[in-house]
Amino acid sequence: MANPCMDTIGCDWIEKYPPIREPFRLKTYLIMKRLFDLSVVLVSAPFWLPIILLIAVAMKITEPDSPVFFFQLRTGKGGRRFKMYKFRTMVKNAEELKKKYMHLNELTWPDFKITNDPRITKIGRILRKTSLDELPQVINILLGDMSLVGPRPTSFSADTYRLWQTERLDVTPGITGLWQITGRGKSEFNERLRIDIAYIERRCFMMDLEILVRTFTSVLQQRGAV
Repeated sequence: MANPCMDTIGCDWIEKYPPIREPFRLKTYLIMKRLFDLSVVLVSAPFWLPIILLIAVAMKITEPDSPVFFFQLRTGKGGRRFKMYKFRTMVKNAEELKKKYMHLNELTWPDFKITNDPRITKIGRILRKTSLDELPQVINILLGDMSLVGPRPTSFSADTYRLWQTERLDVTPGITGLWQITGRGKSEFNERLRIDIAYIERRCFMMDLEILVRTFTSVLQQRGAV
């Protein structure tokens, strides 16, 4: 089967990861993946807990009347909706303001993206630049809603998906994934789907590790939020 992301982003490095054919191999991988997720989150708790507390204090000092965290319903494995945790990076009425700024939307609805979005707060820009706004999603990993690596969960529900797109819902969504490390922030949903499906068909422990390393490198180089 041809790699569907080859023609769109040229990520030829994933060609070294052949599609998974054996059910036992996939089952073993899923067990390893869950154990790895939990181990990384728990072992790194002394690192991320103080950062979360410092950011929360900074946000309360700058905006005492606004919430620190932002909870948004996302679509996970099997189309199940769950609450995804993030630091709030936008003004409190950001969702209501979507209609006002709809003419600036750079993607096809239901995707919504504006370069230099006017709804983003000053501290929110810093959090997005460093990807620290995603840090509270360690809670979602502990709850089993998310993984370290996987397709990003969409804000729109499963009934918005077309039949061919539902393959994306066969896996647990992740904090980062193949699409994020390509730096294609303006990709349309269908293009992201092809990239996600390429990952789903080839996912393995070594590929996940490579995606994590590439994500870490991308964040350090400040090439944008993941």
